[in-house]
Amino acid sequence: MDTLKIGADPLDLSIVIPARNEAESLPGLHAEIGAALAPLRKSYEIIVVDDGSTDDTFATLRRLAECDPHVVAVRLRRSFGQTAAVAAGFNLARGDVVVTMDADGQNDPADVPKLLDKIDEGYDIVSGWRVNRKEPFITRRIPSTIANRILTARTGVRLHDSGCSLKAYRSEVVRHIRLYGEMHRFIPALASSMGVTVGEVPVNDRARKHGKSKYGLSRTFRVILDLFTLNYLLGFQGKPMQLFGCAGLITGAIGIGILAYLTFLKIAYGEQLSNRPVLWLGVLLVIVGVQFLFFGLIAEMLTRTYHESQGKSIYVIREIVGRDAIHEPPHERVGEPANPPHDSLTT
Repeated sequence: MDTLKIGADPLDLSIVIPARNEAESLPGLHAEIGAALAPLRKSYEIIVVDDGSTDDTFATLRRLAECDPHVVAVRLRRSFGQTAAVAAGFNLARGDVVVTMDADGQNDPADVPKLLDKIDEGYDIVSGWRVNRKEPFITRRIPSTIANRILTARTGVRLHDSGCSLKAYRSEVVRHIRLYGEMHRFIPALASSMGVTVGEVPVNDRARKHGKSKYGLSRTFRVILDLFTLNYLLGFQGKPMQLFGCAGLITGAIGIGILAYLTFLKIAYGEQLSNRPVLWLGVLLVIVGVQFLFFGLIAEMLTRTYHESQGKSIYVIREIVGRDAIHEPPHERVGEPANPPHDSLTT
């Protein structure tokens, strides 16, 4: 199936908003977006992806779409996660520039023109920087600071606030990015291998007015794990043998060195080796080294299989309301990536 698209005509701007249980926040956010974009005189769409909400989120979106032709309401079959919702919005977006923001109202739509001005300066990606954050220090700000420093050291992409959802992307960038897991927060880092230029502008961070935050301390651990994944993707995605093979060679060489030394002691001095724990350490290191080499071979085969296979969607759309030029039949729609896997960055 071809990638699902809404309409055929390109637009200047697409606003992509993942939402889950944000029925109270959406009407006010919609009004603010309209007020912020009206002076720009740009063609735009607002794509809101309902990620399996259990409240009246989609009913609210339906009403907004019926009243405002700019609104596209997308309802997923269940909650696939924020990354999947963002990916769905990217695949549906028709704008030359795609802007992402949260649905809870903490991102200020009035900052969107600043991001667009920075894009016009020639940047491929522009990220918001929440200078005065209204979030808990321990569970949100400290992990974010650590993640930002690791990303800067690993990718050279210097961002003060990589976790800010308010970002602007040129469409050609998001078309070449495929998202899995919870990697939406690391899109600039993922795109760094494409040679993109990344800018940053200070933005307003507001306190949530409705509902409660869906992020807690557990997100900190997920961020740490995602950083390991990101490091692998950026450094060894296409060459896993270099990671596992190097570890295997080092481990095996140490084990062989230990065994060679013990063999010398046995031959030269006739020492008894069976009661020496270091003997078993040497054997273990050799076995682990061989296993690492086989892991590398398996990873190489999996990488080649992946790049030569068809991509699989990470979300399933139940319903779309708005932009009446939809040419898909009314059966269940499965979103698919905009590009074949060999042109994409994956997680």
